[in-house]
Amino acid sequence: MSDQYQAIREQFTALRHEKKARHRDIAETLNISEGELIAAHVGVSPTERACILHATGLRAEWSSIIESLEALGEVMALTRNISCVHEKTGVYQKASHSNHMGLVLGGDIDLRIFYQHWAHGYAVREITGEAAQATEPVQAGQPTQQLSLQFFDASGLAIHKVFIKPQSDVNAYEALVARFASTEQITGIQTSAAPEKLLELADATIDVAGFRQAWSSLRDTHDFFGLLRKFAVTRTQALRLAEPQFVQKVEVSSCQELLQAAATEGVPIMVFTGNAGMIQIHSGPVHKIAVMGPWVNVLDPRFNLHLREDHIASAWVVKKPTTDGLVTSLELFDADGETIAMFFGERKPGKPELCEWRALIDQLLQETESCAA
Repeated sequence: MSDQYQAIREQFTALRHEKKARHRDIAETLNISEGELIAAHVGVSPTERACILHATGLRAEWSSIIESLEALGEVMALTRNISCVHEKTGVYQKASHSNHMGLVLGGDIDLRIFYQHWAHGYAVREITGEAAQATEPVQAGQPTQQLSLQFFDASGLAIHKVFIKPQSDVNAYEALVARFASTEQITGIQTSAAPEKLLELADATIDVAGFRQAWSSLRDTHDFFGLLRKFAVTRTQALRLAEPQFVQKVEVSSCQELLQAAATEGVPIMVFTGNAGMIQIHSGPVHKIAVMGPWVNVLDPRFNLHLREDHIASAWVVKKPTTDGLVTSLELFDADGETIAMFFGERKPGKPELCEWRALIDQLLQETESCAA
């Protein structure tokens, strides 16, 4: 078994050097999960020359770890799914939890956490750039290495990552790792199969009239998930069955157009991206929008978004009634009906939706109708 882990480490090092491949892509090349890739580097001596990544296993005290991150100062939070990467720089402030759900409400770092999906966590130290060719071990805190905390579900899928930035408090990071490190540092992990996707029931079995009435009676966007559960519908099925006044299908290119328009007109937006264990939110303006091959990117100093437009199977403008009036979103889904990302106008509870945001959505709908004509 040790030979298997050594082979993973050697292949990881080679692929990082030769192709500068990302962890996720290397794991896919090796036909293992990203969690297994990181776990193969646990228990390796930091002085082992051939190994450029070292991982320390953390105890499963997830909420305590997240609630201790404020001491690190500014860091970069990363949450992704297979089609979208959301990166935000800020401080983990106002962190709390209740049972298996957690919140971080620090402004720049805005998270909704579902700890029941968290299974593995690691402190990761990776030697980068020219330092990877050095003959001496790299010391903690030097800019030639990347420090991070990385969390995975039971199948080894990445849930959330926290990256140390030049302005972060490295001593606080090292103290946190020492505090939460597992007593036993065991190389490798046993993963389980990813949970099966929720099967969609036949439309004919759904109480469509009741569902539509319940939608029109919504008073808070947070009640929408409960609506889906009550009527046993998937999210994309709900959009198909909803009243046309609340839902309209648009072109998959709508995301790119909306981001460009928001940047040009200075309209602050909210961008939700996540997976089963984490939702990460950006609130505020976007500035630099860049399209690179299939990727639509936001490349701002404190917020980056990388979205695979070619993964978008459907895009919908969705309107939900609330006590503050209609709340409108652009929602993107992949071919399996999984949510890629959702876009809203920036707003706070108790405030109506921005008129400027609605104008952007109205323009998008007009262009869709024009193309269909």
